[in-house]
Amino acid sequence: MPQPISPSCGKETTSERIRRYGNELLHRVLARGTPFNHPHHMTLRSFSLGEVAEILDVSGSSLRQLSIDGLGPTPELGTAGRRSYTLRQINELRAYLASARPKEALKFCPRRREGEKLQIISVASGRGRTPTALYLAQGLALQGFRILAIDLDPESWLSEMFGYSSNALGLGRNASMYAVIRDDDCRTSIRSVIRSTHFDGLDLVPGSHELNLFEYEYNRHSETLKGSDVRGRMVSAIKEVDGNYDVVVIHCAPKYSDLNLTAIEAATGVLVTVRPQLPDIASTGRFLNIFSNLVASREKTGTPVSYDFIKFLVTRHDPRDVSQQETVALLRGSLGDDLLTATVWISDAIQEARRRKRSLYELSAGAVGRSAYEQAMESLNSTNAEVMDIIREVWGRPSQASRSTAAGKAKS
Repeated sequence: MPQPISPSCGKETTSERIRRYGNELLHRVLARGTPFNHPHHMTLRSFSLGEVAEILDVSGSSLRQLSIDGLGPTPELGTAGRRSYTLRQINELRAYLASARPKEALKFCPRRREGEKLQIISVASGRGRTPTALYLAQGLALQGFRILAIDLDPESWLSEMFGYSSNALGLGRNASMYAVIRDDDCRTSIRSVIRSTHFDGLDLVPGSHELNLFEYEYNRHSETLKGSDVRGRMVSAIKEVDGNYDVVVIHCAPKYSDLNLTAIEAATGVLVTVRPQLPDIASTGRFLNIFSNLVASREKTGTPVSYDFIKFLVTRHDPRDVSQQETVALLRGSLGDDLLTATVWISDAIQEARRRKRSLYELSAGAVGRSAYEQAMESLNSTNAEVMDIIREVWGRPSQASRSTAAGKAKS
């Protein structure tokens, strides 16, 4: 039985008493053996042969023949001989097909090559950040990219979608990005806070309530804890694992904060979410003014911030709503090509998946209704495909759209 933590000698101040209560509660719960390791209850379903064929952009008959010939990973055989593959097996298939078809190696294994820089994408501003970061990270992982997701939200909404409870993680010391950028001798390596997920090729730096300490310390020590110092720590930390990933997706907190601005400053690309409602657009405008001030301050120091892209994404879009159609047209008139062509449609299927603390990628069509499922997946996949083409452009590769056009011409 853990012993109560005694008050310090002398009369306690109010702040000391509150801190003592907090530390005692944490001490007692930690003594019960609260687990902080990988949430083993999280598993990812297997994918049918048809789904795998669509993911890899190959014919189902060719995959079936590979299985019959004993080539590539051995799928699980279900009722009536139906084949299914885990995500790890899908990635093994990628490696096999890239080796067997060297001219299509980039198609099957899109991981960055030597000379192609790591892409760090901050998902910032308006509502819709969490599902956007979630589906972008998972969608890129399904397409064969190596992904690191960093959750900077103290409430850890993104982390909970991977089974990491914000309450449990908040109890641990040095459990989040705070441990990497804190301003004391307890700073640690980013490797110590990276956790695996149930998506092969996708790792996570979970969020925790410790991140609130950063804001407190930043404001308290603003003279010594400069934004450039923190940015440097974040960039250095990510560089430490540069060779392990192709894309880093940073999930920013829901409020304007110094930590969010640091993440945006450290990024190579920024994805701003906006809902097609005038109040949300006004909020986005205010965020952009803050963003502009940040960049301007860096420009005055002679070390300007340079981004590979700044793009905007419309989320929770009802394309049948006339007022929303007008609002999206307003956005496109203001933002031009920097507004993604694809929009994320409002969807009961996405909402139902989130209610279950899952993404649509983790559920089958039958779990939420096939029509709603297929419509939502088309919306999500179109968005992710557009982001992937932006990444390919940065790396100097042809876009998927241009390759598909060229392939179509070759067949005709």
